[in-house]
Amino acid sequence: MSDQQGPTNLPAEDATFLQHLLQPLQSLDWVNLGWFAGVIFALAVLFAAGLKLPVRLAFASRIASATLVLAVAGAVTILANVALFRHDAHLDLTHEKAFTPSAEARGIVRTLSEPIEVAYFYQKQNQAARALGAMLRQLERENGNFRVQLIDADQNPALASSQGVRTYNSALLRLGERRVEVITTDDREIALGVLRLLRIREVVICFASGHGEYDIDNFEFHTHFEGAHNHSHHASGTGVVLMEQHGLGRLRRAIEKLGLTARKISFATGEPIPDDCAAMIEANPRTRYSPGEADAMRRYLERGGSAMFLIEPDYALDESIAALLAGAGIAVREGVIVDPTEHYFTDEQMIAVSRYGSHPVTRGLALSFYPGARPLEVVPVPGVRATPLAVSSADSYVIANRLEDQTKAKSGPRASQIIELAAEGRLNGSATTFRLIVAGDADFASNSFFPYLANSDAVLAGISWLTREERAPAMKPPVEVLPTVSLTGDQMRGIFFVTVLLIPGLIAFAGSAMWWWRR
Repeated sequence: MSDQQGPTNLPAEDATFLQHLLQPLQSLDWVNLGWFAGVIFALAVLFAAGLKLPVRLAFASRIASATLVLAVAGAVTILANVALFRHDAHLDLTHEKAFTPSAEARGIVRTLSEPIEVAYFYQKQNQAARALGAMLRQLERENGNFRVQLIDADQNPALASSQGVRTYNSALLRLGERRVEVITTDDREIALGVLRLLRIREVVICFASGHGEYDIDNFEFHTHFEGAHNHSHHASGTGVVLMEQHGLGRLRRAIEKLGLTARKISFATGEPIPDDCAAMIEANPRTRYSPGEADAMRRYLERGGSAMFLIEPDYALDESIAALLAGAGIAVREGVIVDPTEHYFTDEQMIAVSRYGSHPVTRGLALSFYPGARPLEVVPVPGVRATPLAVSSADSYVIANRLEDQTKAKSGPRASQIIELAAEGRLNGSATTFRLIVAGDADFASNSFFPYLANSDAVLAGISWLTREERAPAMKPPVEVLPTVSLTGDQMRGIFFVTVLLIPGLIAFAGSAMWWWRR
């Protein structure tokens, strides 16, 4: 294959590797590092001058000479320390940057245009709380509008009580008359509190209910137990007994940390969707829509509403909703996508996505995965622009259902399949612009898969775009996850060889040799 790049261009792999090497250098504060180097140089000059200058100057007595030298040395030392204090350089040599505020927190503090006061009532014996206090001091130097007061709660119990603080490691954030309390030892939680404090209007995210959708009150991590087979999301998972549906509790907790409001609504009676719903999320409906419900959704989009449909492959889409989505430029097809090239772990129906379409939702996204997805298709509609967000590889194909014999389907046509689409435009010639996201999978947003890889980033970026806040400062809420160990196929084979074959084999060989020697 011929090289199409010029001789001065680096290959993509080398450029990525070079960028990875230079990233720590780009994050350094070169201005303050320059001041730090200048102070060290000044102190070195002072030390050298102290070694070279005579004790007694020619034009003064011994006492006057000593007094002058001490005064000059003291003045230079004081000025050097003042410069060092005012231009403090922070060096974090840990690989995880454990003593440095996150890039998101620094970015949010740097954009502040209004004064925010932070009073952090920490427990002195808590190492994590002391570390957060040091990080808050670093953030304070990023912007004069971010003012920090560190208070030892044990030494100032009356002050903590007067401020309504009842818990250690509580941060009170104030902006004018508004106040937010955050209990944390994480700088990202402080940054999220700043975002909530800056939010002037209430943004409501409405979750549809009444059709067996995923419940936002379900905070279970994984609501399955295993049947005859190991748990899986493809055909071999038929032995899994479903006790309760996946929930969206983790998603709800994440959007509430961002200062948004989650609300369940039902429009089964045909009542209009409330106007204060900034975005409407329909996550895995199980029963069919009535014509009145489809009309309520259509009127909501015609008023300039925003909606997200997460539709599982086994859901039979009724004609009214299918016609509504088609009018918005999106067609939902039948079947299940299989991708033998790009999939997560060993499940070819768990599609891994690392390449995305160009859209505000996909900006900066890393690897995400969709555990069982149906294909989507763009329908040309005047006045509507539909953009594929996530697609499978060119080697993927579609089977009729999860239980279909994949060996027969592999001989069929192979092509990239659209997994998620975003549409924007005017529905039925309305005066306002709607926004719509449709995904051929709902599990990727559920509790079981939301916090892993970039799934949470993909969902939250979609909600940000639907609420028309894609230009606002971005901050990912911390999502609690159970401890996991991710191993590649080679690593698992190596562990199997060592623990199952090599070690037992050596023990058997040693025992046999000892028996033979003592025989």
